[in-house]
Amino acid sequence: MASPSSSRNQLPVIIAGGGLGGLGAALALARKGFKSIVLEQAPEFGEIGAGIQLAPNAWHAIDALGVGELVKREAVFIERLLMMDGVSGERVIDIPLDARFAKRFGNPYAVTHRADIHGSLLDGCRASPLIDLRANTRVAGFHVEDHQVVVQTAAGGPRVAGSVLVGADGGRSVVRERIVKDGEPPVSGHMCYRAVLKVDEMPKDLRWAAATLWAGHNSHIVHYPLRGWKLFNLVATVVRDKAMSGRNEDAPPEEVLPLFAHNCDKPMSILRVPKVFKRWMLRFREPVPNWTEGRVTLLGDAAHLMLQYLAQGAAMALEDAVCLAACADELDGDFPAAFAKYQATRLVRASRVQMSASLIGLMFHAPDGVPRQVRNSIYQGRSPERYYDALEWIFTAPDYVREFRKKPAPGRSRPRSKISRVRAVRPARRAPSRQKG
Repeated sequence: MASPSSSRNQLPVIIAGGGLGGLGAALALARKGFKSIVLEQAPEFGEIGAGIQLAPNAWHAIDALGVGELVKREAVFIERLLMMDGVSGERVIDIPLDARFAKRFGNPYAVTHRADIHGSLLDGCRASPLIDLRANTRVAGFHVEDHQVVVQTAAGGPRVAGSVLVGADGGRSVVRERIVKDGEPPVSGHMCYRAVLKVDEMPKDLRWAAATLWAGHNSHIVHYPLRGWKLFNLVATVVRDKAMSGRNEDAPPEEVLPLFAHNCDKPMSILRVPKVFKRWMLRFREPVPNWTEGRVTLLGDAAHLMLQYLAQGAAMALEDAVCLAACADELDGDFPAAFAKYQATRLVRASRVQMSASLIGLMFHAPDGVPRQVRNSIYQGRSPERYYDALEWIFTAPDYVREFRKKPAPGRSRPRSKISRVRAVRPARRAPSRQKG
């Protein structure tokens, strides 16, 4: 890794937000020789949340950042993706995640704890002399002057100067509000009730080596193993009144169980285990045509906050991070031009995932009766290859992610990547064997 004195940029890149996207961006930039400062508003760098699913494209991004082996230590490489009919109990979708799958997409599918990914990225950042991590530092505003961006921190904190600013500050992004000016992200009405079970608490006949979703009218229930089969992640989602709130608040079983009572006994047997749930009201945004204004750009949820139904929010943030650094590398540190190219490269893919996540949620939540039967008939009986074909567009990592770690041989010019073909227009602003499902 280069020393700070040998960094390619005199003024650092300022990154607002120390979540997965922000740390990923800092690490990706460092691997291309650029220094950065990461400003995190929390008292210390950490990650809220529990389980997360990692599709092959997410693994490609994690590998590109050089932390794949660290993340894999606690990951569970599950054997299948299942969607069950929550009312009848019948199997609707069954996607095998075997050698065929890994060969097709160049990586496996796994589940892990968000903190394990975040911790691995954080370790990578701490090991780099090019990354300055500053906790308890909330971005309150910024302005552009001459050839730099000056960030004002909250509570009368110090000003921080850098060459450019990356807003990776989440769904309620301060940076986004200056660029997009669209206010608070709308409440979706999709309420999540989360819990983590010890493996011994999980009903024995449901300890499947699978990421399993039970689909019901206006609701669904998801469970999968975590932390080397020590835990099970449980998330139950229901469409509720949009006037309701919820952000990591306690919810008793008496609130949760009646909302899912239309399901058959198997998924309900899991919901009866937790003594308390954590309540989260999901928010989302519709795609917008611009994330960038000169020396400032957005990344991850700040750019494209999406519902969770494709399990791709973290993957998109990490792909963003890799792409941004690849553009900066290719344009030799001309960050305004790199930001424009990054946006041109990422906008359609990230927006497609954003839109598709909302649409697939409607399919999961089909009403009972004919809509539910139609939904089941669409998916039942497909071969693995048909499922893989349908997932090709999302699970295949873009070339700029796959090529990120490749270095040109000494004396040879840098190869043109897929990014080079995107016209940069400056915008106006494997699991251990267990009982199978």
